[in-house]
Amino acid sequence: MVHNYFAMHGSKSVQALLLAIVVIGVSMMHPCKSLSTSSTSPSLCEFPAIFNFGDSNSDTGGRSAAFGQIGPPHGQTFFHAPAGRYSDGRHIIDFIAKSFGLPYLNGFLDSVGSNFSHGANFATAGSTIRPQTTIYYSPFSLKIQSNQFYDFHQRSQIFRDKEDIFKKLLPKAEYFSEALYTFDIGQNDLVASYFPNMSIDQVKETIPDMLDQFKTYAKSIYKQGARYFWIHNTGPLGCLPYVLDGLPLTTQMDPTGCAIPINELAQYFNFGLKKAVAQLREDMPLASITYVDVYSIKYDLISNANKYGFIYPLKACCGQGGKYNYDSHKGCGARFMDHGKEILVGACNNPLVKINWDGAHYTDAANKWVFDRLADGLYSDPPISLKRACYKY
Repeated sequence: MVHNYFAMHGSKSVQALLLAIVVIGVSMMHPCKSLSTSSTSPSLCEFPAIFNFGDSNSDTGGRSAAFGQIGPPHGQTFFHAPAGRYSDGRHIIDFIAKSFGLPYLNGFLDSVGSNFSHGANFATAGSTIRPQTTIYYSPFSLKIQSNQFYDFHQRSQIFRDKEDIFKKLLPKAEYFSEALYTFDIGQNDLVASYFPNMSIDQVKETIPDMLDQFKTYAKSIYKQGARYFWIHNTGPLGCLPYVLDGLPLTTQMDPTGCAIPINELAQYFNFGLKKAVAQLREDMPLASITYVDVYSIKYDLISNANKYGFIYPLKACCGQGGKYNYDSHKGCGARFMDHGKEILVGACNNPLVKINWDGAHYTDAANKWVFDRLADGLYSDPPISLKRACYKY
């Protein structure tokens, strides 16, 4: 907004005066962040920790710790072994952590070899905003994740005071108000409701309750000192192989091959989420909240895959047969017998040029591409970069 104003006014004196007002205002709003004395622009944010809430799009080991480790070929491209992620490599949250010089987040549920001094990840694959009753989804809904965060916040400080070893493994008290809080959740709520027996309109009727619960848990975390929120909307669900594979043949498709009604449902949710974020800004006046349009970034990637160096955007890299190289009974890493021979459902020859990893999740290469675009702020509201998410504009 400030840059747009300057573009319309030629007076250098006006520019200097307005910029001084902005710098002073930003400094007052962010006493824990210093401004560079050698630059007229606010300094970049330096978050000492990240606390993440979400589903499989950002799970870095939670579900593996709770229900058994994810097997190969997951993790093969970057980690060269399974690493608790439904991908051949990293998730967007990994790139976010790396951009601030922080180690990758350990899952809160993972007690083996974890270091939480730089934050914790409460996301688990299959998680939803609203609790689900079906066995296909995680019991760790956003309510449970917020409860886990409360428990972690309280108990981590108790144990830090007990022994020196815990001072190296648990976050400092001040980190909870200085950390970045990231959210990427809601996809499973929409899919879990639609596929059993609900129409698109029926699913839409459940969205206000989803968003009310989202606001409730965001405010709960805010009351515990959280001040910097980075919230992703949900991606184009109608472009995911596992969704496409389960749709009726009569489903209307767009020129890219994505399911129009499912993508419209995702956009309907995102419209509501953006309004919910606007309400949170009123309810949480001390918070800086950034809403990120991940949907637009991912749809651009899928619909222009060849332009960006990717191929077959609607086919899973790690899958077995069918139009979308996806079979719900023979998922990535599964083993099955074929004419007396055991077959492993493995990865494609070159995951670096594929967008979709296993039918539901993105490859390391695609996640990196998405991160590079969401980090610069062009898809954010307000339009600020990830490195300035500590400032309230």
